[in-house]
Amino acid sequence: MLLRFSWRRNGRLFNIGKDPRVTMRKRSGTLEVGFHNGGRPEDYEGEYQCFATNDLGVALSNKILLRVSKAPLWPKEVLAPVQVVEGSPLVLTCNPPPGLPPPLIFWMDSNMTPIHQDRRVSMGLNGDLYFSNVLVQDGQKDYSCNARFNFTYTIQQKNPFNLKVQTTEPYNDTSYNASDPFGGRKVAETSPSFLTPEGSGSFKMVLRDEQLLLECIAAGLPTPSIKWFKRGGDLPAQKVKFQNFNKTLKILSVSEEDAGEYVCMADNRLGSIRHSINVQVKAAPYWLDKPTNLVLAPEENGRLVCRANGNPKPNIQWLMNGEPINKITETPTSTNREVLGDTILFRGVQIGSSAVYQCNASNQHGYLLANAFVSVLDMAPRMLGPKNQLIKVVMNNRTFLNCPFFGSPLPELRWFKNGQGSGLDGGQYRAYINGTLEIKRARKEDEGIYTCVASNMLGNAENQVQLEVKEPTRIIQAPTYQSVLRGSKATFHCKVVSDPSLPTTVNWSKDGERLDLGWRLKKDEESLTIPSVSENDEGIYTCTVKSEIDQDSASARLTVSEDASHNPSVYSTLPPDRPDPPIDLDLSDPLARSVRLTWIPGNDRRSPVTEFLVQFEENRWEPGRWQNLSSYPGDLNSVILQLAPNVNYQFRVIAINSVGWSQPSQPSPRYKTTAAPPDAIPRDLRGWGSNKDNMELTWEPLHDLEKNGPNLQYNVWWRRKDSGDDWTNVTTSETKYVVRHTETYVPYEIKIQARNELGSGPESNIVIGYSGEDKPTDSPTELRVSKVGSTRANIHWKPVDLSSVQGEFKEYRLYYWRESSLVPGLVVSKEKKTTGFYTTVPEPSGILKDLVPYSKYKMFMVVANSRFESLPSNNVEFTTAEGVPDAPRFFRINRRSLDTLYLEWGKPLEPNGILIGYQLVYQRVNGSRLGPQQFETFRPNMTDFILRLPDRSARYKFSLSALTKVGMGEVYAEESPLFTNEENFTDATDVVNKTVAVEKEKQPPVNLKALIAGEMYHLRVYSQELNSVSKSVTFKTKAAHIDQVDIATQGWFIGLMCAIALIILILLIVCFIKRSRGGKYPSSGFLTGFTKYLVRDKKDLPLDPVDQKDQDGSFDYQNGSSVRDRNENENSSDEDNKPLQGSQTSLDGNVKESDDSLVDYGEGGDGQFNEDGSFIGQYTVKKDKDETEGNESSEATSPVNAIYSLA
Repeated sequence: MLLRFSWRRNGRLFNIGKDPRVTMRKRSGTLEVGFHNGGRPEDYEGEYQCFATNDLGVALSNKILLRVSKAPLWPKEVLAPVQVVEGSPLVLTCNPPPGLPPPLIFWMDSNMTPIHQDRRVSMGLNGDLYFSNVLVQDGQKDYSCNARFNFTYTIQQKNPFNLKVQTTEPYNDTSYNASDPFGGRKVAETSPSFLTPEGSGSFKMVLRDEQLLLECIAAGLPTPSIKWFKRGGDLPAQKVKFQNFNKTLKILSVSEEDAGEYVCMADNRLGSIRHSINVQVKAAPYWLDKPTNLVLAPEENGRLVCRANGNPKPNIQWLMNGEPINKITETPTSTNREVLGDTILFRGVQIGSSAVYQCNASNQHGYLLANAFVSVLDMAPRMLGPKNQLIKVVMNNRTFLNCPFFGSPLPELRWFKNGQGSGLDGGQYRAYINGTLEIKRARKEDEGIYTCVASNMLGNAENQVQLEVKEPTRIIQAPTYQSVLRGSKATFHCKVVSDPSLPTTVNWSKDGERLDLGWRLKKDEESLTIPSVSENDEGIYTCTVKSEIDQDSASARLTVSEDASHNPSVYSTLPPDRPDPPIDLDLSDPLARSVRLTWIPGNDRRSPVTEFLVQFEENRWEPGRWQNLSSYPGDLNSVILQLAPNVNYQFRVIAINSVGWSQPSQPSPRYKTTAAPPDAIPRDLRGWGSNKDNMELTWEPLHDLEKNGPNLQYNVWWRRKDSGDDWTNVTTSETKYVVRHTETYVPYEIKIQARNELGSGPESNIVIGYSGEDKPTDSPTELRVSKVGSTRANIHWKPVDLSSVQGEFKEYRLYYWRESSLVPGLVVSKEKKTTGFYTTVPEPSGILKDLVPYSKYKMFMVVANSRFESLPSNNVEFTTAEGVPDAPRFFRINRRSLDTLYLEWGKPLEPNGILIGYQLVYQRVNGSRLGPQQFETFRPNMTDFILRLPDRSARYKFSLSALTKVGMGEVYAEESPLFTNEENFTDATDVVNKTVAVEKEKQPPVNLKALIAGEMYHLRVYSQELNSVSKSVTFKTKAAHIDQVDIATQGWFIGLMCAIALIILILLIVCFIKRSRGGKYPSSGFLTGFTKYLVRDKKDLPLDPVDQKDQDGSFDYQNGSSVRDRNENENSSDEDNKPLQGSQTSLDGNVKESDDSLVDYGEGGDGQFNEDGSFIGQYTVKKDKDETEGNESSEATSPVNAIYSLA
């Protein structure tokens, strides 16, 4: 649709085509004015407004005021020297030239050095330079006022002032010092007086949301100090700032409660003076209810509301398409529109009456303008959001599924899950009118596809949202506090669990800034390591884990110690603890309402103190009870405490670190403040009527610490509002006063003040109270209904005159009850219900919701004030349409046999219509997976059914719902029951059910075949005869056999065997060579001993159990004879007959082996060979086995060594 732009300047059409310097940008209404070819910008000053027009209406912009920035020259003037007496005040005026925007003022001397400002010399808000008192050295330089015009980037300088300071005594530069600026000379001291503002009081007006600047600059010697107060309350600490050495009070973003009387006090040692500034807060208009676009269908009703507030109250003006609505020529469509102050009512609108309406709210301080497009059209529903969205949410979190839609008339929107059941609303779900579905706590079973359907009389539209519920991302092992020595290593752990389908990233930060790991820091999946820590590594380290839908974080502090205490390893691992309490509390600088408290901090116990909490106890109102006074940062140990008058205080201090609070310190000495008049105003002043002819005045009493002195009382004033009567007042010590003999529901102005023996406190603001209410005299009439649906109906009535309410109008209250159900034989409750409608329009209406379908209702209406109701209106009867039924009253499933189920259900408590049947949906359940759906339908008089299961061993999920002609009702869901003694394993994932049939005559044991190796099984036996299942037995099958590698086919084994065979062959050859040279060593014994050597490494095997050791160290072998007996046998040779130690008998059982082995000889013992190879000496007594094992060489004897021994 073509959009056209036009401009008005100073209320007249601005013809752009006639001015070559003015152009409009394409596709927008932006104006550009060029001065490249001459022209004066001043010619284009004025008030501009843009109008945007198309076929449906005209929209307006806010008005734009165009001004040209100017930097006028300073008028030329010759300034005479300024003569001033030492110690007197002085004001050097600036009077800068006016400019747009105003210039920035500063003072300098002729050397371009800024003038130093302090408590004595400072610049005021008007740019003048103020001297509280003049010193001789002030005349040693000149003073020039400078104005900087930021918009034009220019600075202008005023001719300088020269000071001549007159003194009564000679001045010596060398005698000057900061503590005595007069160098010991006598200069008359003066009490404070105000240089600005003048007099004892002044007035200041400020607009809401702007900043308030109050200024007090005082003269006097010594230089006075400035303090600020607010009568009737405290200065708003969060908004107040003091500037210019406490001479300027600044409040940002002023609000109505900042109005009141502000007092600045200037004092020095000669006295004090006060100035009161009465601040009034006015307000340009601001929105309470801004008009918004409105879409209506033909014959619909609607309204535009434009509510604004301000001080004074703004005037509301309506425009249509940029023209005042009261000046527009009447048309057939204008009869459907009525303007009622800040509201426009539309009734029965028609196609073609679309327009743009403007609301203008204005007062003397500003204006507001808002455009609202009223569109009248017919449109079928359409979806505005993306199609088939996938939404991932965290388990147990609140979740919102959005379904933006549009249509005219406004469509009704319903949500469905997985395409089943009735609309989702109630319980776990909440549907909003804008199309959003709230799931209050997302669970795994909430996963699925959600469908939103929008429908009106012209059609319907739908969209789908797929929801996936994920496990939360959590840190299960968080980093902990680390206190390490400089140069050592610190490690922070951060172990994370998350949903397997969500990738996560772990980042580390230090003191809130992302940590650059670099080459030094090391990070893995679960930790951060800082090697060789230094003081720069101290701080708070934070581990943050993020997924695409959530995150978690945990922090810990790292402290670095310079050196350890007496036990470094213990000290570095000591955890932080709560700090020690502060000590040596001291009070100083006592004043009427403050005192300085100083203390010495205790040991912080390896965790820095972050805060000190100061508590107080007073011995008059609540003796012995310690109360919090104020808290201060952990780096302070001396603070000024602000106190209340007439209280006997004592104080204590508590230190706080990351671990917790210290024990309280010992109390300070007591300090009592002096009494004073009350500062506080009684709160919650109210006026209300308990009877129709009185008004009760009530208020909250002052707290004990707010009384400020003895004998507290209250002054209360009241008068009838807008009557001009004098105030009536009473003084009482109670917190309630009753004004009698008043008229019914009349407004009164009320105020209150607290006072004690020392004087009166500030007065409160005026509040409006009302006398008592009476019963309304009129009742609503012509009550009727229209557009009755199954659960709602439109209500209409004729209103009452609000003056007849005789009290505060609360609402039109509708009483309604269900008289009966249209379902034959259904008994219903006739309990009365109420709903309220607050409206003051001439033709009120409302919607009655949450009705029961297919029912007969009765109702009447009253009008209510705060205490009474009127007589009832006419009674009205109506019936609701048929709806979908409630869920069945119960649904039970019993197992009759292994493959049959008995289903039983009850009729719905609220059928909401005539039942036409029931629908059963069931599907197989395998762990978390569902099988295909199967359906059964039943007649309306059926309440039981026997179902034969397709698979006797499987579990099933059943959903039963009742039906009317409107549709399917709420679903009742159940699962197939367990057997009497059956355990439930269906919660496990990937469960596979198998059934094996066994012949009746076959007795156990029974072999189960086709099982999977290495799997866990649950076994139970079902008896068809007894209809019972045995207890479950759990077993696990063995793991599958893994084929072993044949060692005989391995190359390394073949090579090893070949090497051993070669070595044996060489040994045999050596033995034969020795025997051929005459050696006596028996070859069979040698070979047997060597073979034994190969089997026993280092003789670590025990002796044969039949071997026995004699007392002399010899052994008794298998034949049962001792060594001594054998030595006595003359026919035996030692070398020929001694068997080898530990060897077995020969195959024939006669020849014994020697009791030693080649190992002994190969190790280089004392025995020597003759030239023929025989031994020179006899055997020495053999070592005991234990001794031999303890003294063996660590180097194993090899066959090669044995060969060398024989060579």
